[in-house]
Amino acid sequence: MKIAFSFPLSRRLAAVAALAFLVVCLKESSGIGQTPVRPPAVPLVLHDPYFSIWSPSDRPTDSNTIHWTGASHRLTALARIDGKAYRLLGTEPKDCPALADSHLHVTPTQTSYSFETPELSLTLKFLTPALPDDLDLLSRPVTYVTMQMKPKAGKVPDVQLYFDARAEIATNTPEQQVSSTTVSDGDLHILKVGTVEQPILSKQGDDLRIDWGYLYLAAAKTAFSQAAILAAGDARESFRTKGRLPESVQADPSAAKDGSVLALAWNPGRISEERSITALVAYDDLFAIRYFDADLRPYWRRNGADMISVLKTTASEHSSLQKKCADFDRELLADAERVGGSNYAQLVALCHRQSLAGTKLAADSNGQPLFFSKENNSNGCVGTVDVFYPQAPQLLLLSPALLKATIVPILDYAGSRRWKFDFAPHDLGRYPHATGQVYGGGEKTLDRQMMVEESANMLLLVAALAKTEGNAAFAQRYWPLLEKWAAYLEKYGLDPENQLCTDDFAGHLAHNVNLSAKAICGLGAFGQLAKSSEKNEQAARYNGLAKKFAAHWIKEASVDGHSRLAFDRPGTWSQKYNLVWDRVLALGLFPDDVLAKEFTQYRTASNKYGLPLDSRSTYTKLDWILWTAAMAKNRDDFNALVDPVMLFVNETPDRIPLTDWYFTDSGKWRGFKARPVIGGVFMPMLTDAAIWKKWSSRGANTSGPWAPLPLKNHADLVATGEDHPGTWLVSPAQPANDKWQRTDFRPGNEWKATDFPMGLNSDSGTIIRTQWTTRDIWAVRDFELKQLPQSAVSVRITNSAPVQIWINGVPALDHDSGVRGYQDFVISQEAAKALRVGSNRIALHTRAIGQRPQGRAVVDVGLTVVSAD
Repeated sequence: MKIAFSFPLSRRLAAVAALAFLVVCLKESSGIGQTPVRPPAVPLVLHDPYFSIWSPSDRPTDSNTIHWTGASHRLTALARIDGKAYRLLGTEPKDCPALADSHLHVTPTQTSYSFETPELSLTLKFLTPALPDDLDLLSRPVTYVTMQMKPKAGKVPDVQLYFDARAEIATNTPEQQVSSTTVSDGDLHILKVGTVEQPILSKQGDDLRIDWGYLYLAAAKTAFSQAAILAAGDARESFRTKGRLPESVQADPSAAKDGSVLALAWNPGRISEERSITALVAYDDLFAIRYFDADLRPYWRRNGADMISVLKTTASEHSSLQKKCADFDRELLADAERVGGSNYAQLVALCHRQSLAGTKLAADSNGQPLFFSKENNSNGCVGTVDVFYPQAPQLLLLSPALLKATIVPILDYAGSRRWKFDFAPHDLGRYPHATGQVYGGGEKTLDRQMMVEESANMLLLVAALAKTEGNAAFAQRYWPLLEKWAAYLEKYGLDPENQLCTDDFAGHLAHNVNLSAKAICGLGAFGQLAKSSEKNEQAARYNGLAKKFAAHWIKEASVDGHSRLAFDRPGTWSQKYNLVWDRVLALGLFPDDVLAKEFTQYRTASNKYGLPLDSRSTYTKLDWILWTAAMAKNRDDFNALVDPVMLFVNETPDRIPLTDWYFTDSGKWRGFKARPVIGGVFMPMLTDAAIWKKWSSRGANTSGPWAPLPLKNHADLVATGEDHPGTWLVSPAQPANDKWQRTDFRPGNEWKATDFPMGLNSDSGTIIRTQWTTRDIWAVRDFELKQLPQSAVSVRITNSAPVQIWINGVPALDHDSGVRGYQDFVISQEAAKALRVGSNRIALHTRAIGQRPQGRAVVDVGLTVVSAD
């Protein structure tokens, strides 16, 4: 494409010298996969669970942009045309009118808004190179924001453009203090902001935003560009009235709520031909995941890269990546339409970035990729098996390397000394702390474990990976573990006991027919793996067992021409989405007439907005509907399931990142949003062998070796009450003596000996040894040291609310959120120095959540030190 400029030669040379970064228009994709009439929320900047920005309205100017949690993460775009300012994105400034948008277009990697005025056409585009075949690129946390201008015939409008990002994007709460700076660089304007505190990886949970690392805004330097860090009102008002930024004055640290912005402005002047201006929005989180005893860098940083070099590289690659992303979008959507029609292609377009943005790609100590999913808007767990299980079709299709990087942490954890059970774990912890299962009974008890569910999930995914790669080499490293899980399914899978499955929000269910189907397919998958591994005796045994179980299933599950919800519940039904693996893996377990009967039932039971999950409720799971649809033998049955889902997408009243759990009669949100499970919409594409092979063969390749699990031995200085009661002295009233945390304070009679863990109505799976009967508690425990620790000391805690901990009167940890399960946090340097040979004291203060008796509470605290392996 020929690029023309309407400004003098000197300015043209300046632009070329600025890495040829301002120009090049993105060639529009074909009409395939056009955006739904109205997505529930529009994806703008989507990279990971922390860097995830959306527009929750019909028009980009009807609301401010938000983080997926709903917290304000504001981006603002303005245009000034012939002296009059308009809003392109956001609601501010209030006295600036919105420019009416005429079109919204969403593809797998791009979102664009088109605007029209009598003088010109203007497009605001967000391009995130979410290309799973290039892990370096995929992990790069940078989005291009491009404003394209095309004057109408005979018009030469005078144009200025503006874009800013609020400092709040780098905070968890707007009250946090931030500090911003301008980074000196010859080719780019680079603006940077982050919290003063920088509590790297200190928090874990669900409804959290990142408050460490730094937000960046960058653009090429030209003769007509400006960059400044300013108060939002000052920056926007100056642009609105003058078409430029005021002079920048570097501000002292202030709270994010005070409204500072990273701001860019451009004044290209009179526009006679098509032109483009581009900014880069980026986030450097420094460290990505706490992985047992190691803090992992994001994958893009594994070889020592920093954000400044990445911004330069990203700027220089703009033109080539525009083309690469456009080609990727066009081909992927064409294949999606070939598989499932235009409505299906629309879903693929809307779900691609959302699914990947629910994950984080980190690097282990060998530089190998580890891919961690997050249970957004659920419980915040990281690496949850029944979350990445529904996401897996996207990874199997587009990047088998990412599926390996997803399951390696679970496989290594399950094979470690930490995991004692003969079934697969549920999770790795709570994001971003992948330090051991926290759900249900965690590593300690059988409470709310998902034994059949997760064991079958893992066998199916390892087998699917082997089918994708054409060999079972990866499985050999973990063969004893896979054998153990197959044996568990043989014993418990055919008629599961009362336990949870991936639909755990419906509660425990015994004799679950769909869970049984998963176990049977899991056994068949293990037999297939054994055959690929030339373990012929095992292959024959487990293939025969799977076929025997399938015949029993068909006989016992069928009623009224379809299968039941549970073997002992006549008059019920459920989606049998787990049977899709029989088709995808070609296991040959269930004859076609079984599915034909199911689809007859599904079409009868379907509601306006889709097929309910089962006969217990009208709610459904969007991912499972697409898995069920993938089993359809004809397009009519497929459309009967998929078309109502698209109707829901367009008509749901809830303006949130696409949910996977909603009511099929009202179209209202039941729960969950912005989750990676939405990658399940790719399952139908795995039913086309040629399409699956084509895409997966392009995927990034990694064969290891992965680093060993960073798991060290920990010795107790003060044991928690996990295995044996830990006795503390507890006071229900605040001590009058403000030195109560020190060893020279002598507790009076009001301090009672109490066994920890202490709790009330706890749902954390922790064993409660003493009932919590007050609002607050203050507690002390004395311990002896024969010698000082030679390595880092950590507080090991489980707690339902903020907790403050002291060592010998010195603050050791001030944790401002609850911890489900047990987590370790390194104590402050000052507290470590306060330890001494002889008598020491650990002290704590915390409180219950809510009012009794409806409140809930749990607390347990210990001290550990890493010892020699």
